[in-house]
Amino acid sequence: MPRPPLFALALLSAAALGYEILLMRLLSIIQWHHFAYMMISVALLGYGAAGALVALAQRTLVRHFVPVFAGGALLFGVSAMGCFALAQHVAFNPLEILWEPSQPLRLLLIYLLLFVPFFCAATSICLSFSRFTGQVPRIYSFDILGAGLGCLGIIVALFALHPVDALRLVGMAGMAAAALACVECRWHRPWLPALLLLAAIVPAGVPGDWIALRPSEYKELSQALRIGNARVVAQRSSPLGLVTVVESPSIPLRHAPGLSLNASQEPPAQLAVFTDGDGLSALNRHDGRREPLAYLGDLTSALPYHLLRNPKVLVLGSGAGADVLQAVYHQASAVDAVELNPQVIDLVQGRFAAFSGKPYSAAGVRVFAGEARGFLAASTARYDLIQVALLDSFSTSSAGLYALSESYLYTVEAFQGYLRHLRPGGLLAITRWVTLPPRDIPKLLATAVAAMEGAGVPDPSRRLALIRGWKTATLVVKNGEFSAADLAALADFCRARSFDVEYYPGIQPGQANRYNVLDQPYFFDAAQALLGPEHDRFLSRYKFDVRPATDDRPYFFHFFKWRTLPELLSLKAQGGLPLLEWGYPVLVATLLQATALAWLLIVVPLWILRRRPRPQPAAGPGGNGAAVRRLPEWRAGFYFLAVGLGFMFVEIAFIQKFILFLSHPLYAVAVVLCAFLCFAGLGSRYAQRMPARAGDDRGRRQAALAVNGICVAALVYLAALPTVFRLLIGLPDPARIGVSVLLIAPLAFLMGMPFPLGLARIAARDETLVPWAWGINACASVVAAVLATLVAIHVGFTAVVLLALLLYAAAALACP
Repeated sequence: MPRPPLFALALLSAAALGYEILLMRLLSIIQWHHFAYMMISVALLGYGAAGALVALAQRTLVRHFVPVFAGGALLFGVSAMGCFALAQHVAFNPLEILWEPSQPLRLLLIYLLLFVPFFCAATSICLSFSRFTGQVPRIYSFDILGAGLGCLGIIVALFALHPVDALRLVGMAGMAAAALACVECRWHRPWLPALLLLAAIVPAGVPGDWIALRPSEYKELSQALRIGNARVVAQRSSPLGLVTVVESPSIPLRHAPGLSLNASQEPPAQLAVFTDGDGLSALNRHDGRREPLAYLGDLTSALPYHLLRNPKVLVLGSGAGADVLQAVYHQASAVDAVELNPQVIDLVQGRFAAFSGKPYSAAGVRVFAGEARGFLAASTARYDLIQVALLDSFSTSSAGLYALSESYLYTVEAFQGYLRHLRPGGLLAITRWVTLPPRDIPKLLATAVAAMEGAGVPDPSRRLALIRGWKTATLVVKNGEFSAADLAALADFCRARSFDVEYYPGIQPGQANRYNVLDQPYFFDAAQALLGPEHDRFLSRYKFDVRPATDDRPYFFHFFKWRTLPELLSLKAQGGLPLLEWGYPVLVATLLQATALAWLLIVVPLWILRRRPRPQPAAGPGGNGAAVRRLPEWRAGFYFLAVGLGFMFVEIAFIQKFILFLSHPLYAVAVVLCAFLCFAGLGSRYAQRMPARAGDDRGRRQAALAVNGICVAALVYLAALPTVFRLLIGLPDPARIGVSVLLIAPLAFLMGMPFPLGLARIAARDETLVPWAWGINACASVVAAVLATLVAIHVGFTAVVLLALLLYAAAALACP
């Protein structure tokens, strides 16, 4: 048999996975992250559709293997760019999807467009397994190794390239894979590889206007650019986000969230800083004088500075530097600032140094580029004030590469870590937007109470204070009880600025809701319920989910409850839909769509294949083909379904668990995903050499051995990783990356074995089912990516791993 195009296969797999990650970046910029995830999840069913196509047309496609493989790779390269460009021109507005009948049809059109590139790449990959059934483990190893290197490669490329240029690179890789396949297979048309390599250069010459990013007109950046004379003055791109700086000379920006209505000083000149077109923060003009910064003393976030004198401050999520300037204005003795995205720091300190006055270089100020929790875990410093800036989750603790909004800033364990780094009498201050009905603030209160109770604090109610302005609210947690002097200073601060005191120890009902009057004292009532005997009843009966988030369930921004949905929908004519957190309903809709389509892609090809004449197996050395039993399809289907679900469950859960150890969400994605795929590829190569007794059930024994190893390793990891992480968190970044790779390697190596072992077993019994089984595994992977997040929201990532182990055990029992 001719050799399979292994290196072309690896390059195509790398391009396909790179395209998946890149699409998440691109669609997060032009839409919103949860809708981006929805679109990509459904589009990835192109892999399942490719398995169905190859299963139904296997003989014809295998007979023309080289042109079909090269054609699929070439079409992937072309459609990766072309279909994304067309998808951008579909006038889809997710905000209208519940009442505008044409919006679901437009979403379907986007699905179909993004489906095409994955379908083309997957057809070539799946056909390789069908053509070279005797080399399944070897082919799978190159497939998954290529995917791992593609994951790492696209993340590295996004540091150097704008996302649009990275899209060109993906297109070129697909076309280059087509040329490489012709060379490896020694096709008889020697001029074709040269022609295909020439075609691979074409994406570099595609006009920028054809594939330029067109963000939704409803994103904050689009709205800002509609202001007269507003223009983009700087832009920086990385896997952490597209940072855009906007200047508006004719209508100056005045961004002061929660500024007191009594304030007499307006903010200085400002530039608007956006991340992925949202998350507005202000870059202030600063010439070194304190007077222009006086407005920073009239924000709710200024409260801690009126309770402390010359504090040592830690600012988490410092962004463009407004919170650092607030500390400088209040004469903090020292300021440590932590910001996830180094490009934001570079813009503030470099490109706009003359405008900003370089706040991170002010006396007593130090800046650290990193993730907030990781910085604290590796630090032994203690502070008088730890301030969590008014930023959404993507700006500080998430890279925007995941579904929904995982945030490790607002978990019970995070609060306990903050409190451990406070000096006696120190304050933790967290400012959030005021939402009505209240959601963020009750959840913060519940989290603070749970954190203190877990740390053994006898009466958390003596250590909490909450104030509210017209737009923001600030929660203060003290490492100790509030004194009478503290409460007097708090009352004076709020009275002078007309801020409402919603809770402090000993507050009376008439003292709340006095200035920014609501029809009911929602925040006061929530605080009383959470700090009293009605705590559990309040959490269960409240219309939104305000249970504390944990590191195992880091979904602070998940407030959705199904029983509230009918009421919200009934209020849509009155503007009630903004109360609907889109992430969770979109996730459920994605799961339903992906599951329904996956079921069709599994059942329909099997129904057709069953009605075709079955080929007789080839005679083996020990007898004739008729002696080989017919393979039970249901058993094979369940095996590959369980293995696909289990692999993705474990992979996703461990990415989350390594985020805090690696102290960076980007490192977790790059290191964990790449290591999982690469070592799984090595495990696949070893699978065919695994020792097992000879006989008809040899493959089943090998699969059972691998599954036993997976279960033991995963359970050991669940028990030991927290201790290992705690002991080694202080190591430098390169050392922690190396430790992570060493920890992942054994588990990933074992996880690479069940799929090729099962597929090789299928190939030995019935070659016509190879693409069908491959398609089942692909469909399961797509469904698992959505289902894992849904399970984690409700019961945590540890439960996701345990469910994966049950699936692996079931797969071992069902191994064909």
